[in-house]
Amino acid sequence: MEPREATALDEPQLVMRRAATRFEHDRIAISFSGAEDVVLIDMAHRLGLDFKVFSLDTGRLHPETYRYFETVRDHYQIQIELLLPEPAAVARLVSDKGLFSFYKDGHGECCAIRKIEPLRRKLDTLDAWITGQRQDQSVTRANVPLEQVDEAFSTDSRSLTKFNPLAHWTSNEVWSYIRHHDVPYNSLHDQGYVSIGCEPCTRAVGPHEHERAGRWWWEEATQKECGLHGENVVKIIG
Repeated sequence: MEPREATALDEPQLVMRRAATRFEHDRIAISFSGAEDVVLIDMAHRLGLDFKVFSLDTGRLHPETYRYFETVRDHYQIQIELLLPEPAAVARLVSDKGLFSFYKDGHGECCAIRKIEPLRRKLDTLDAWITGQRQDQSVTRANVPLEQVDEAFSTDSRSLTKFNPLAHWTSNEVWSYIRHHDVPYNSLHDQGYVSIGCEPCTRAVGPHEHERAGRWWWEEATQKECGLHGENVVKIIG
């Protein structure tokens, strides 16, 4: 494969600068969970862009992920706002269906409570957010643009903008950046995990498996979105 042009590799920084220029500091934030997102945090740090950062704490994350949050917080000397689900909703789900209902019923109900509702609460306070989605991550993300109107979380009275600065990057480019800039990453990656979510719904992948094969591995590839990027599924099956 021929080397990417410098302009293509610089594309994420250009998108980040544009986002910072267009939106007030307290009305835009980076959504952080994994390798792609920490690259965006590192880029913002190097560019002197003071974006807010938030992450979803579902209560079902790996211990390594919780330690990773603290590593990133300390490394960049930033605050990471952890978004928690409503305790009553979690309690009802666990009481009615147990701790692992998603293996039989699909992941949608659990993700709606532990991820979507907390995220919606947060996004209701913002005009834009920044994600680490890449087009080559899965079939549901093949058409992810650099910038879009977030159809999943916009309302009739309010349009929410979503930036995906790494949309055109490959996994190799993400990890090349991490190694070159000594960016901290989740130790689970060294154990064969590529795409990391909640502990019960994430497994390590084999050397020839796709990176999203370890997420909700019991479900169809066209459904492997938790709702954070629900418009991806709508477009692939619509």
